[in-house]
Amino acid sequence: MARLSTFSIVAADPKRGEWGIAVQSRFIAVGAVVPWAEASVGAVATQALANVRYGPEALELLRSGAAPESVVRTLTSADPLREERQFGLVDATGRSASFTGAKCLPWAGHEVGPGFACQGNILYGPEVVRGMARAFVSTPGDLPERLLASLAAGQREGGDRRGMQSASLLVVRAAGGYGRGNDRWIDLRVDDHPSPIEELKRMFKIYDLTLLEREDPATLVPITPEIAGVLQQHLGVLGFYSGRLTSTWDAPTAAAFTKFLNENNFEGKARTDGRIWPSVLDQLQERAGREVTRRTTTAPIQTGALSRGPGAAPSGGSPSPTTNRKGRDRPS
Repeated sequence: MARLSTFSIVAADPKRGEWGIAVQSRFIAVGAVVPWAEASVGAVATQALANVRYGPEALELLRSGAAPESVVRTLTSADPLREERQFGLVDATGRSASFTGAKCLPWAGHEVGPGFACQGNILYGPEVVRGMARAFVSTPGDLPERLLASLAAGQREGGDRRGMQSASLLVVRAAGGYGRGNDRWIDLRVDDHPSPIEELKRMFKIYDLTLLEREDPATLVPITPEIAGVLQQHLGVLGFYSGRLTSTWDAPTAAAFTKFLNENNFEGKARTDGRIWPSVLDQLQERAGREVTRRTTTAPIQTGALSRGPGAAPSGGSPSPTTNRKGRDRPS
């Protein structure tokens, strides 16, 4: 059976009511095996020669009130392959523990602190989990930001000796899921990618913008004439706005902006108070920039393109001509 050469962090923020796991591995779809969590109960990461039963069994023990160290003893004592296992866990209050079997492939080990446990195997060295722990403790913000920072720090210190392939971020909170129907507040997986952590961070930005409500209202940007002009320009590049660049937040501009939000599933970021979320402004600028790059550097040049497709023969006009080898114009 393949081993999950992996580094992960399990952590809790009981004050915010958040528990989660971030993990990266040179293994396909690591998110399908390693992370387990339940709101108000705890989080578990099972890896190396992963025993997936550790996930639900550890959560059941935590739910019954067992301390993390007791959970480690209970699960490993009944497992004949315990020396090839590695797992970490954190409970509802932030107590944590980790276990690294003696037969896990080197370097293998863990770093445990209040509210978190970092663990990994087949790593470049102990600096990986130490770097993860430092980043988690020193990074401001809520749990997902701190988990992603910890994961990136582990990779900067060398990460998995075999390289990168997949990553996952799971954060639970009570009624945090879609439609408040479950506790899966954030559940993102990068199953196969050359830079899975960076891809996970990119996906999180879009997920955050689409589904979460994490931004501080104090960061809202007033739609001044300068911002209105920027919005008109970017919306025009993306095909949502076709009017003049007046730098005025008028009805056509507001309608174009609403259409942009709706077509990109950003309805939750709509406002009617003359302000805009900075994440929306960033996303609009980023998409407009990509479109400008596509048009100027990567869009294919097709001979006679104007003679084909929509608008090729408008009412009262004729198709665009193309030139044959003798230099004479002829219809395509």
